[in-house]
Amino acid sequence: MPNQMTLQPAATQIASEIYSLHNWMMIVCLVIFVAVFGVMFYSIFKHRKSVGHKAATFHESTAVEIAWTVVPFLIVIGMALPATRTVVGMKDTSNADITIKATGMQWKWGYDYLKGEGEGISFISNLNTPRTQIGMPGSPATEKRGENYLIEVDNEVVVPVNKKIRIVTTANDVIHAWMIPAFGVKQDAIPGFVRDTWFKSEHTGTFRGNCAELCGKEHAFMPIVVKVVTADEYTAWVTTKKAEMAKLADDPNKTWTIDELKTKGEKVYAANCAVCHQPTGKGVPGSFAPLDGSPVVNGDKAAQIHVLLNGQKSGKYQAEMPAWKQLSDTDIAAVITYTRNNWSNKPEQNIVQPAEIVAARK
Repeated sequence: MPNQMTLQPAATQIASEIYSLHNWMMIVCLVIFVAVFGVMFYSIFKHRKSVGHKAATFHESTAVEIAWTVVPFLIVIGMALPATRTVVGMKDTSNADITIKATGMQWKWGYDYLKGEGEGISFISNLNTPRTQIGMPGSPATEKRGENYLIEVDNEVVVPVNKKIRIVTTANDVIHAWMIPAFGVKQDAIPGFVRDTWFKSEHTGTFRGNCAELCGKEHAFMPIVVKVVTADEYTAWVTTKKAEMAKLADDPNKTWTIDELKTKGEKVYAANCAVCHQPTGKGVPGSFAPLDGSPVVNGDKAAQIHVLLNGQKSGKYQAEMPAWKQLSDTDIAAVITYTRNNWSNKPEQNIVQPAEIVAARK
């Protein structure tokens, strides 16, 4: 918040303990600072040469040496005991009411509700700040920044109040970190590893955070938003979300027209691909390959399907292409069809149907 002078208000017991520890240790450090420098400056001023004092000749004092060993030791122990208790509490993820997997990817978050009410819900959470407020490389923003600039998403994580929520973190490309300051939570998401953390919000409301690891050029554009609601509101959200997922799970045997695929594919591309490859399909020279005129896009469609499902190792001066298996069969078919029939690529070529994606997954 503008002009905020301290940490965000705590929404969990752990966050309250962290903030109390922070304030208490700052006071201890301040007292030590004032005491040490006070004695030092007093001694310098009171015993200065200009008023006739001469330097002492002693160089050893057993009492002083014992004091400056014992006192710091007691201070450290006094800090370590409550801090250890809080750290142990932070690591206790047992007996969670709901378990959610958070997968970091460049540059968005994927969420899967693994256990508890809402099990089976899955979605991608993208930055929702319009590109007109951010601008693109070489072109400034054309719209005034909104209230939640760079900390708003299209799909919020929704959880019930006063329930223990376990967050399991991992990543599918580079190291990310899932962080909500108001919850006192920060956990790295590392490719090939599974880490976990937890929170139990004591208040309803919307809480915001960010990826806390430098994960690439769009690091600032992958916020985290958690909406804490009442138990009844959460049950209603679960019902609605599952109905939406069922609606989106289109019959893979349905044959789509090219116009339907291109319309849907344009939306999928804007949400997931345009950050790297740009809305124009030109890519970013030296970093992200162009799709406009790409030999992959204009070549065998099976090869492009393989790239989206399995990713592609980086070429010279190019970033690695991550796998996009988390997208639905229809979304993958639509975005491939969109790229193959857009910009200067060959028109009306090789329509890809969802059934082909289903077959390629096997």
